[in-house]
Amino acid sequence: MDIRALGYFVAQTDNTQEWKDYAEQVLGMMTSPTDEGGLYIKMDERPFRMLIVPGNEKRYLASGWELSNQGAFNDAKQTLKDKNVSFEEADQATCQLRGVQAMLVVNDPSGNRHELYWGHVSDCQPFVSPQGVPNFVTGDMGLGHTVLPAPNFDETYQFLQDVLGFELSDLFNFKPAPDAPPVRIYFLHCANARHHSLAIAEFPVPSGCVHAMVEVESMTEVGRAHDRQQQQGVDLSATLGQHLNDKMISFYMKTPSGFDLEYGYDGLQVDNWEEHCAFEFSRVSLWGHDFSVGQK
Repeated sequence: MDIRALGYFVAQTDNTQEWKDYAEQVLGMMTSPTDEGGLYIKMDERPFRMLIVPGNEKRYLASGWELSNQGAFNDAKQTLKDKNVSFEEADQATCQLRGVQAMLVVNDPSGNRHELYWGHVSDCQPFVSPQGVPNFVTGDMGLGHTVLPAPNFDETYQFLQDVLGFELSDLFNFKPAPDAPPVRIYFLHCANARHHSLAIAEFPVPSGCVHAMVEVESMTEVGRAHDRQQQQGVDLSATLGQHLNDKMISFYMKTPSGFDLEYGYDGLQVDNWEEHCAFEFSRVSLWGHDFSVGQK
């Protein structure tokens, strides 16, 4: 299956205004209302990269995976049929809300919802950040990345590889305590240069997502976002640091839907995946990234 990038994600909230304030005042992104009472969040030339829908529960709902064209979409549908994977073809109202030509909906063995689509609708309007953020790193690498819970780890990893076509970038065996068994976290890439567009973690998460990541073009913009996070009283989930595997310099904060958001700079890009060597790394970060602050 030829997935090109993470095109968008969908999150749910019982307070749309909270997401609007967070997106504009902290993330530095543009917002506009949907006809259904939700919110589009814009971070580049696309009309949106985050879709916030109203609901009683604060949580992450879906990951939108972009296919290149109708032929790739038809091939994806045939792959699902050949592998006897249950899926739904989205109705017109759902496609209209997402701004796409057609969409297939499939759940992985851990219950994560994946939306496979082609043909995004674009109004070609520029991105003008309300906080002066010049640009986010998107383009053909998509929104950024998402990290999803995978308590049914082996089955989920096999599904993502054999059905959706993701490939392993590298892996981490996390030990929550010195005498505890390791917890696996695998980092996966698709058909673009971003080190990983998806990762899966071997534990359940009530919000439906461990974290999503957005990337800016300078360390200055990470610092300015960190200032805004503090000024707006948003909970910090991890201090500033640099990851070992993808070299991203970032910090983590809570979103209004309960999952974390990583705000980073200078993530690794791989120009030729055939020359990449996947490896297991033994520590999360080269420096920083104290996640204990999010437990206080």
